[in-house]
Amino acid sequence: MSRLAEFRKLEQQLAAQLAELETLKNDSGLKKEIEFETKLRGLLGEYGFSLREIVGILDPQGISARKAVPVVAEKKTRKARDLKVYKNPLTGEVVETKGGNHKLLKAWKARFGDEVETWLVR
Repeated sequence: MSRLAEFRKLEQQLAAQLAELETLKNDSGLKKEIEFETKLRGLLGEYGFSLREIVGILDPQGISARKAVPVVAEKKTRKARDLKVYKNPLTGEVVETKGGNHKLLKAWKARFGDEVETWLVR
């Protein structure tokens, strides 16, 4: 980026920030906060207290007591699937699987349907 383009970009950003600053200066909520802070700091100086002491008076338990250590939930693991053994009574082939995604078992179910479930040995 050329120096001139960089200068113009920064100039635009500055103009946007100045416009935002003017908007904030006219914000009544901000004026009230500034007035409150000024009066509070004046009272603190008058009575010789610090902000930390005032927080301790108003909240003796402290913020740290309320911020309880978050309970880390124990990561639940799935229960291991049981081993199922199917034996084809026609061919004597045996399939051991923990799920229904076995290639040969799928082929049997496609050919014989629900009858395959009766071939379950254990």
